[in-house]
Amino acid sequence: MARRIRKTILGKKLGMSQMFDESGTWVPVTLIEAGPCTVLQVKSVDSDGYDAIQVGFDVTHKDTGKPMEGHFAKVGAPAQRYVREIPPIDGQEVEPGQAIDLSLFEGVKQVDVQGTSKGKGFSGTVKRWNHSIGPKSHGSKSKRSIGSTGMMQDPGRVIKGKKMPGQMGSDKVKVRNLKVIQADAEKNLLIVRGAVPGATGCYLTVEESL
Repeated sequence: MARRIRKTILGKKLGMSQMFDESGTWVPVTLIEAGPCTVLQVKSVDSDGYDAIQVGFDVTHKDTGKPMEGHFAKVGAPAQRYVREIPPIDGQEVEPGQAIDLSLFEGVKQVDVQGTSKGKGFSGTVKRWNHSIGPKSHGSKSKRSIGSTGMMQDPGRVIKGKKMPGQMGSDKVKVRNLKVIQADAEKNLLIVRGAVPGATGCYLTVEESL
C-alpha cells in the first residue's frame, strides 16, 4: 500500500483569539502566519537517497553565515530564518526558487501542528511531574522535596527513568486534528480551533491530518 503524502507548510504563531464558528459557538482559536515558503532545494532518491523539498520561511536581514548565504543566492532567494525539509507535494512538480503558499491547503478540514513548547527552566518534581507535596505541619522539612530516589543494597542504584528535577519545557510537541476555521491564502493567515505549542512568534510546521 502506497504511503499517503501529506501537505505541509511552515508558519509562525501570531497569537490566540476567539471567534464564532459556523454553528454560532464562541470558540478559542490560534492565528498562524502560514507561508509563503521558498523552495531552496529539491531532493530525490537518485541524488540524495530520499525524496524531500527543502524550504525556507520568514525573510531576515541578519547574517546567516557564508555557507547559507551561498545556498540562498544559488536560487536567487533572500535569506530565510527558518529552513526545514517537507515531503514532496503529491502530483505537483516544484523548482528551486518557487513559492509555496497557503493555497496548497485548499479544502483541508483538519491539520496537525508541531512546534517547540514554552521553556519552564529547571523545575522540581512537584511542578514537572505533578508529585504530591509533603505534610505542611510544624517542623516538616520535606514539603516539596523529591524524597527517596532508590533502594539500599539491592539494587544499590537509581533506576533509569526515575522522575527527578530537571529542565522542563522546550520540547518538540505535536497537536493533532485541529479544526481549520479559516484559511486565507491572500493574507497567508490560517486560523485553527484550540491552542498550538510554543509562545507567540515561535515557528511551526503545519501538516494535513491523516
